[in-house]
Amino acid sequence: MELRVRGKRFGGVPRDHWRRVNDRLDPETDYREIYRNAVAHEFPWDMNQALSFALFRTYAVPGIGALLDATGQFTGNCQKRYDDTALLLEVPAEKGFDDPDARAAIRRINQMHRAYDIPAHEMLYVLSTFVVVPKRWLDDYGKRPFTDHELVASVNYYRALGRHMNIPDIPETYAGFERVMDDYEREHFAYDEGGRRVADSTLALMLTWYPRLAGPAVELFSRALMDQPLRDALGYDAPSPRVEVLSRAVLRMRGKLLRAFPARMTEQAVADLPWVRSYPDGFRIEELGTFPVPGVAGCPVRHNESAPA
Repeated sequence: MELRVRGKRFGGVPRDHWRRVNDRLDPETDYREIYRNAVAHEFPWDMNQALSFALFRTYAVPGIGALLDATGQFTGNCQKRYDDTALLLEVPAEKGFDDPDARAAIRRINQMHRAYDIPAHEMLYVLSTFVVVPKRWLDDYGKRPFTDHELVASVNYYRALGRHMNIPDIPETYAGFERVMDDYEREHFAYDEGGRRVADSTLALMLTWYPRLAGPAVELFSRALMDQPLRDALGYDAPSPRVEVLSRAVLRMRGKLLRAFPARMTEQAVADLPWVRSYPDGFRIEELGTFPVPGVAGCPVRHNESAPA
């Protein structure tokens, strides 16, 4: 067993293994592989948290939050809705867009969206959060930021996902995605009772992942990580400045400590996460997600049914 306390190797695995692997790949053609290496190996916990926060931000847009509240899925069956979202989004990254399971997952996502009157600008905004929020999270709290290769790969991966979801006017660069997200939030963030109910339900679900006595601290910690525009739009009180500074400092310290650990060689899959609980005996992709709810208006704008899924 090899151990270099002041070097780059622990147990024979370079700490920068996945950065080296990704740097040898082409982000224009190997973007799916690069993105998967980042999500499943290099930053599994960070990417899961960042993507969860990305979805959480969308509740602060009244059109999105109100619709999610109207379906009742995020308030009446939040655990399953959370699990289904994570499981469906993982399949294309894990297997590639041409894989039959990935096509089935994207088809299921598109079927869900087609059931409701969702404007294209909301779809594009949600897509932009998947690109921008993880990059900013890793800048602030990760053991390292995305490399240029990894950032381009992330952009190209979500551009491909957006094309499979028939989303128009997808930006070509990270800067373009960043403009979409920031401009959209400045214009559309606002308080909505439905969005607040969905946010409350999601936070309540998250508290069940920790010991009960830790609940108040976890809830306070979560609010401390929100930016003020997000808190204002959801109607959440800001914690004290001291709590906010301490909470963010703890996450930054975690990132720095992780630099001393060897590269993770085992893949972290969504189904293996302890807080994904809905399918202990497995699942069928075709049965994941939501189905039309009586009383909630269907979508009159039909997307291109012949587009690849």
